[in-house]
Amino acid sequence: MRQPKRIAIIGGGIAGLSAAYELAKLTRHQESADVTLFEASSRLGGIVETIREGGFIIEGGPDGWVTEKPWARELAVELGLEDELIFSKDDQRRTYVLIDGALKAMPNSMRMMVPADLDALDASDLFSDEAKRAFHQEILRDEELKTLAPVEDESVAHFIHRHFGDEVLEKIGAPLLSGVFGGDVAQLSVRAVMAPFVALEREYGSLILGLQARQASGRTSPLFTTLRSGLGTLIDRMVGNIPQQWIHLGVKVTALAREDDRWTLTTSSGRESFDSILMAAPLHVARQLLESVDHKAAALMQMEASSAVVVGFGFEDAAQVPVPEGFGFLVPPGSRSLLLACTFMDHKFPCRVPPGGRLLRAFFGGSSAERVLKCGNDEIASIARMELARILGPLPEPRITIIRRLPLSLPQYAVGHLERMQELQDRIDALQNLYLLGNGYRGVGLPDLVRDSHAAARSALRG
Repeated sequence: MRQPKRIAIIGGGIAGLSAAYELAKLTRHQESADVTLFEASSRLGGIVETIREGGFIIEGGPDGWVTEKPWARELAVELGLEDELIFSKDDQRRTYVLIDGALKAMPNSMRMMVPADLDALDASDLFSDEAKRAFHQEILRDEELKTLAPVEDESVAHFIHRHFGDEVLEKIGAPLLSGVFGGDVAQLSVRAVMAPFVALEREYGSLILGLQARQASGRTSPLFTTLRSGLGTLIDRMVGNIPQQWIHLGVKVTALAREDDRWTLTTSSGRESFDSILMAAPLHVARQLLESVDHKAAALMQMEASSAVVVGFGFEDAAQVPVPEGFGFLVPPGSRSLLLACTFMDHKFPCRVPPGGRLLRAFFGGSSAERVLKCGNDEIASIARMELARILGPLPEPRITIIRRLPLSLPQYAVGHLERMQELQDRIDALQNLYLLGNGYRGVGLPDLVRDSHAAARSALRG
């Protein structure tokens, strides 16, 4: 009788759990597998965590996902959470940028730094007349931009500068991309982090013309999706569908070796052999484990990663915390604030606060996050309140304060990232039965991680 495949999952974040859930589902209907999930910490979910207190629903990490990517929604529906799905209140979707100490609204109908409505752009006080002219001229340069689009990868900064100039890059491009991907827009790969816009350039030349054509096609789905009770429910539901004997908390994997067509793991509780490894550990941990197996593969995994600190404040009386209508604000590099951004969560999603409440989430990123990480929680909360008060005005004492430290949580996809990842994948494929999962490779959003983890689980079971 054929022995069941032994499969190890290293890491119990969203990627590792998604893989374990898919394996659990498949083994209920197909061949069996002996699966072990190793998580070094005492909890599952990684940076996905929901705090529920006093009627507030506060996310410690991501607060939702991009609706147009289907894989997270499909998972939620499969888990029986379709009634839990809620969407961003896009009728209130407005984002502000901190300019000279004041919040100035981005024009309506903007997708990242690209406006679809030039009349709204012209009426905005965010941009100078020179920047507005650059937007209008971008449409007239459509053939030139299409013809001169580089064959090789380029930085986000260079891409945005080619289309719109430095002011747009500094006011919108840099804070938007830094918040999602971390790092420096002068280093980020445009093909890895802005692929839809690269595709628009190839087809239309002008990003504005491309966005207008896309919107004319009638896509009206809300921009973001989350769960009514918080993303932690997604974690809880997956864990409830995974055999509990598979899960080993507080067990750290310290070494990885390839021996006689099998993988040997050394952990804090012993040594075990497996047929396949699903590597869902954080990028820097995965790189260290692979160093002794394939030095060149580990070298390809070497990339900068930035940290983040999230501070959530729940206020009982929204009237005492007036904020402009919209989803929140961004802070461009070079501003005097330590903040990277702030989200007005009760404006962005419904069902986040008790009646009459207000919920703000402040973010520190990059060098500011590294400085703040050295502080105690009380000091972090004081810094966040002080920075918010300088922008929004005096704040009352919050009912609830949560602080989450996310060190090295945002790998930077530098120029040439896709080519390096293809070279890395070729080396990993040659090792056989090893799968790299997580936000360091093929996307940082929850849908990307779910997609890759499900595919890897299916492949590991077949392989």
